Amino acid sequence: MSKVLGIDVGTSGTKAVVVDASGIVAGVGHGGYAPTMLRSGWSEQPPEDWWTGSQVAIQAACRDASCDPSEIEAVGLTGQMHGLVTLDASMSPIRPAILWNDGRSQSICDDVESELGIDRLLAATGNRMLAGFTAPKLLWMREHEPDAYARVEKVLLPKDWLRWKLTEELSTDVSDASGTAVFDCEHRRWATDLLDELDLPRSWWPDAAESVEVTGRITEEASTETGLRSGVPVVAGAGDQAASAVGTGLVREGMIGAALGTSGVIFAPTERWRPVAGGTLHAFCHAVPGTWHLMGVMLSGAGSLDWFRSAVTPDLQEHPDAFAEIERLAAEVPAGAEGVMFMPYLSGERTPHADTDARGGFIGLDKRHHRGHLARAVFEGVTHGLADCLDLVRDADVRADVVRLSGGGVKSSLWRQLCADLFDLPVATTTTTEGTAYGAAMLAAVGGGLEQHLETTSRTWIHETDRIEPDEDGPRLLARRDAYRALYPALQRIFPLLRQS
Repeated sequence: MSKVLGIDVGTSGTKAVVVDASGIVAGVGHGGYAPTMLRSGWSEQPPEDWWTGSQVAIQAACRDASCDPSEIEAVGLTGQMHGLVTLDASMSPIRPAILWNDGRSQSICDDVESELGIDRLLAATGNRMLAGFTAPKLLWMREHEPDAYARVEKVLLPKDWLRWKLTEELSTDVSDASGTAVFDCEHRRWATDLLDELDLPRSWWPDAAESVEVTGRITEEASTETGLRSGVPVVAGAGDQAASAVGTGLVREGMIGAALGTSGVIFAPTERWRPVAGGTLHAFCHAVPGTWHLMGVMLSGAGSLDWFRSAVTPDLQEHPDAFAEIERLAAEVPAGAEGVMFMPYLSGERTPHADTDARGGFIGLDKRHHRGHLARAVFEGVTHGLADCLDLVRDADVRADVVRLSGGGVKSSLWRQLCADLFDLPVATTTTTEGTAYGAAMLAAVGGGLEQHLETTSRTWIHETDRIEPDEDGPRLLARRDAYRALYPALQRIFPLLRQS
């Protein structure tokens, strides 16, 4: 049976999935690594880690599928968005990549928005200049690392560095390019006038293809290192959120998804270009040709639970399922956590508050509270933030009668129920549990000619498995929304003071 490969270049490791022609995941593999945090708010990673991790992941996935890598007929790529990979004249990385969750360029963004105006940026790209995006990292490099900046010949995104290693082709796709802050998302091309205003050469940026287009083929050298057959097509792929959406069937307007991953994401496909006033939501190109999407991104979704595990429950570090135990602690506490609220701004915030200075914390503690209350508050605080993102999507007149869930957090029955309660909508899980890499494999299947169209492939390969309705705790949790919404502006003035300390 024909097989395709989806590769997801993540922050903590690369995942590869082998999918057969019926849409069944035949094998999964992982190659791990970790980012480097040089100082608070900074996050870097050597691109070479992604290549090493990918080789390990490809071999492991094929072993799991009981197939040889040479049997793969097409490859799709996805990965963490916004990362800055700078290459010199020999196509070697100049410095470690600056990642999506790195906030060092905030002052650069402030200066650009002040000088050019937010309206000018929205007109050029549909989006604000945010510290997580790619271009401001490059501007930071120009200001603080001029010698390294002077060597720049090409700029790539993380998954596109992997494409270079596999095919020796420089290319990206429209969904990933959308997160650079210099891409004209409406017209699906680079914003050349804006690049000129920022004095960033267009020649540095690779051409952007639609996600299902073939952008290269496995080279002899890459074949030797990975086992993939020389000449196998590699499609453009997508940024991780667009690929995850494809992998959970979010391929047309009227469908909305919530990703419960390291970051928390609300994703809404749109059939026409529909930017949001003030840029409160990202307005990006979708991986489905000729479509776009609105997206709200919280920087600490399940990442807040990961922090809680290490900081508050260190005794669970060796527990075989620490997150299930944290969920059990939270489930023993009533809805509302008896007054405790959690601000999920551990990495700053993007949506609904574009603020790298924002900081997390617990509010409302008294002596009766224990770590179960804190655990419950973390689950609820993150979900309140996601609900705020969903409300922004609704305000843009994009609606659905169910929200499809994806990401590792879907394993939590408590979190699934909280989403239904705070979204005030049914939520559903799907047959796909490897959403992002699976979406890349779907793009490979269509681009490689094994399938005809993404929408028909989605209907054939992906089905809802469970639907959860809001329950009796919903009204009580919804009643706390105003309190959560009031906390950010009340705390906003102290965030810079906390950062300085």
